[in-house]
Amino acid sequence: MSNISGFIKRLRDIMRNDAGINGDAQRIEQIAWLLFLKVYDTKEQDWEFEDDKYQSIIPDPCRWRNWAHEEGGKGITGDALLGFVNNILFPVLKGKDYKDPNGNILIKGIQVDPSTPIKKAIVKTTFEDANTYMKDGVLLRQVINVIDDIDLSDYEESHAFGEIYETILRELQSAGSSGEFYTPRAVTDFMAKMIDPQIGEHCADFACGTGGFLISWLKELEKKKKSTDDVEKIYNSIFGIEKKQFPYILCVTNMLLHDVDTPRIYYDNSLLHNILDYTEKDKFEVVLMNPPYGGNEKTEVKNHFPSDLASSETADLFMSVIMYRLKTNGRAAVILPDGFLFGTDNAKVAIKKKLLSEFNLHTVIRMPGSVFAPYTSITTNILFFDKSHPTKETWFYRLDMPEGYKHFSKTKPMKLEHFSPAMEWWGSREEIIVDDAPKAKKYTVEEIAALGYNIDLCGFPHEEEEILAPQDLIQQYREKRASLDAEIDRVLGEIMVLLGDKTNE
Repeated sequence: MSNISGFIKRLRDIMRNDAGINGDAQRIEQIAWLLFLKVYDTKEQDWEFEDDKYQSIIPDPCRWRNWAHEEGGKGITGDALLGFVNNILFPVLKGKDYKDPNGNILIKGIQVDPSTPIKKAIVKTTFEDANTYMKDGVLLRQVINVIDDIDLSDYEESHAFGEIYETILRELQSAGSSGEFYTPRAVTDFMAKMIDPQIGEHCADFACGTGGFLISWLKELEKKKKSTDDVEKIYNSIFGIEKKQFPYILCVTNMLLHDVDTPRIYYDNSLLHNILDYTEKDKFEVVLMNPPYGGNEKTEVKNHFPSDLASSETADLFMSVIMYRLKTNGRAAVILPDGFLFGTDNAKVAIKKKLLSEFNLHTVIRMPGSVFAPYTSITTNILFFDKSHPTKETWFYRLDMPEGYKHFSKTKPMKLEHFSPAMEWWGSREEIIVDDAPKAKKYTVEEIAALGYNIDLCGFPHEEEEILAPQDLIQQYREKRASLDAEIDRVLGEIMVLLGDKTNE
């Protein structure tokens, strides 16, 4: 590809002219399923080379090489291309047979069962709820050609495209809704580094999004490989669950791009399983996560949790999932909003009591408020804990903004080097006082209990941003407007009285 750095811009410029694309979210989703098929076709070429008996789960007419690849400008385009994608490709990949007018099966829809290898089953799962939006077949052909021009069989170009793919994932932020944001790579890299992965361990993310934590985990393990056996263990060490189709496609493609041929990434909702049913085989040595926060779950979801832990807040519920799915002596690093730290409702307190009494919450890193800027100003924290013994003491460390920064932004994002003060402090664990207030300090579990399990310690002055459901947000707006109207009426009344008094003089 002659201009891989301009990849996204070229696609954006083409799609801008298509009446079916409405905004960034649809544009990126369209790119996502096309990229998946391109990347999957490249991986299949490797699998065919390694195994003469390999059979694709995708019927021949629907394989990228047979409909998307354009030989000498002779690929299908226009209405014929749109018709193929809408009436054949998508139905077949979703598992529906393509038939002639007499009902005869022309192309059998792909089917999976428990015996289907993961690397084949992901095709049907990827397309279960995928959508195609473009309405101009000529423009669609142009988009396909740009994507097909990537030579993923070339190591250097494939590696370069892996970096470009990061840009695509970051752009997902622009389409993010409440509590759903791409976690900056600096944050995932820091957490993976501090968790210290070991060859043979397995890492889980129960709301994996586009797979950032899993990629950071793999990068850390790559540094420790010593044999071909280690390589196999590394690529088989990840486990992810994602409930939304769009990030699921991005995640699976991300894993394939990073040579994970059998990505154990599942299209599911982690909160729809009774946590008391988990057995030892459902547990992991390591959990790395940024749970969705700010959302509220329905009553039927809360029924999957013990009554004392049945919070309506999504992040709280994920904390319970993590605690029930962490192996003995396992380790976890989890991003949580300030609301979890200072929350005093019954469920939050019960979750924190369980965390401190059954796990070793050894470190809390307080992050600056603009880490996720400009998409949210909610202040977040990283909780590091393990299942070795009950908590005796917890260290809190406030990571201040780096010198020269007032805040992070889209053009000035957080970098791994900004965590250097925290990494240097990590080994020494010394108390730090700044302006007569603790920047780093150790608290015993007895002190935390005496505070009512409010662990909002060594933090920044902040005002928590509350993310509400649309109806609640409208109601809050109406209440504030009514309050403001009443205040305006009161002030106007006083002015009128003053004016009346002057008139009577």
